[in-house]
Amino acid sequence: MAEARPVVLAAGGTGGHVFPAEALAGELEARGVPFTLVTDARGRQWQGALSDRPIHYIHSASPSGSLGQRLKAMMSLGLGLFDAWLALGRIGPSAVVGFGGYASVPTMVAARLRRLPAMLHEQNAVLGRANRMVLGGVERIATSFDSTRFIADGDGRASLVGNPVREAVRLLRDQPYRAPGEGRVIDLVVFGGSQGATSFSQVVPEAILSLPQALRSRIRLVQQCRSEDFDKVRQRYTRGGVVVELAPFFTDLPQRLAAAHLVIGRAGASTVAELATIGRPSILVPYPYAADDHQTANARAFEAASACIVMPHAEFSAPALAGHLSALFGEPQRLTAMAAAAHAVGRPDAAARLADLVGEMTKTFTPAGAAA
Repeated sequence: MAEARPVVLAAGGTGGHVFPAEALAGELEARGVPFTLVTDARGRQWQGALSDRPIHYIHSASPSGSLGQRLKAMMSLGLGLFDAWLALGRIGPSAVVGFGGYASVPTMVAARLRRLPAMLHEQNAVLGRANRMVLGGVERIATSFDSTRFIADGDGRASLVGNPVREAVRLLRDQPYRAPGEGRVIDLVVFGGSQGATSFSQVVPEAILSLPQALRSRIRLVQQCRSEDFDKVRQRYTRGGVVVELAPFFTDLPQRLAAAHLVIGRAGASTVAELATIGRPSILVPYPYAADDHQTANARAFEAASACIVMPHAEFSAPALAGHLSALFGEPQRLTAMAAAAHAVGRPDAAARLADLVGEMTKTFTPAGAAA
């Protein structure tokens, strides 16, 4: 029997695009379906399931900045289209699935030119600019939120599947949430990524140190912190008697989230999906400069489910944050309700649902039945 034709995964090189591609790769591999990744140079940093097969690198760039920079980017995307056309010819895929990021654009355009079955996956509540560029040439659109801006209501191509999360996150789905008892330790996790850690390093310590001593002494804090802020932040917490673990990056973040009574973070698509999968209450501070303000859309959708509190960046101050912390820790039943609401909108089977759509589109393998 001839070997099945592979599925091409086209993704930008950042984690928000690569993580769901990696989750789909793992699901395809479990079903015996070959796959390969097409990305740009930034994708070289990613390993995991995606490294099990050859990776094809193409030219790409973001068409932003000055006129000269945009022209240069368009030339790079043109070269990427040539790269992708050749790559798809060599691979001979059964389908192409795009996960956004400008590195995916040449591959999705090449798929249309080669008349290959193609599908988009959108992680955010706002269809990304790269995905909007190729929207007209795809047969299916997989979404992560009930409503996605820039996808017309009634578009028959759209299916809600959720945003696939890493296996390490999915395995924590059944770990129950227990609110902190009266006088007991409160586990607080704070992470904001490279674009959020600076403001968090300023506001969060001031807010926690302003809490009453009886409450402050109960907090056991885990916080992501940029290396250049490390000493200053640690000294502030030490002077206030706060037990804290600081690090620029936590490799075991899923386990940290599962152990948290409350999470403070940004509102990227992966963050929201992981909080929902594990089921943890949160205070989300959307990054204000995200493209099309998509983090605010993500956070508001999560808030509409009663799963979080949204603090716009302009309102993210120490007094305001301290007020939320005091109210939440004074009402543990509210934390429990938020955790349950987050858990209820989690979609741990998103990768399986996405793989089912690929199978339906290509008619080359049998869906696992997870989306039934």
